Amino acid sequence: MTSRLAPVTKPIFRAQLSSKQSNGHAAFVPHIRKLVFEFSQNWSSSANTRTYLQNNLQTLARANPHVEVVVRQRNNRQPIVRGFYLNDNEKVIPLNGFQVTGIEKKVQLLLDSSGAKIKSLKRRTVESTTESARGIWSGLHDTPFQI
Repeated sequence: MTSRLAPVTKPIFRAQLSSKQSNGHAAFVPHIRKLVFEFSQNWSSSANTRTYLQNNLQTLARANPHVEVVVRQRNNRQPIVRGFYLNDNEKVIPLNGFQVTGIEKKVQLLLDSSGAKIKSLKRRTVESTTESARGIWSGLHDTPFQI
C-alpha cells in the first residue's frame, strides 16, 4: 500500500496579494495621506478656521476619500493645518489672518503638492562630470602669495 501525501503548499495571505502603489499610465496615487486641522475654540484668530471647518469639512472629506482628515483642538495657539505625505514629509501652514476663501486655497495647496522640499530655481549648483585641468585645489597644498 502506497499512500500519497498531498504536496505541502504555503498559504497565501491577503496582504501578499496587494500590489505596490505607484504613479503611472493606468493609475494615479496622490502624495498626501493626512490633513490635520488644529485650532483654538476661544481665540478670535481661529474664528475663520472654525467657520471653514463647519461649512466645508464634509465636502472636503467627500471630495478626497484618499485623505484622512483630522480636526484637533489646540487651546491658546494659532490655527494651523498640517499635511502629511507618503514620502514621510510634513508641511505646516499657519491659518491666522486668512479669510475662509484663503483657507480653502491653502488646503488645496497642501492637497496638490507632492511633499518634496522646495528647491530654488534661481541658482543651481555646478556639478562637473570631469576633474579640472589643474587638479583639485586645496588650501593645504598651496603656499600663500607674497607681495
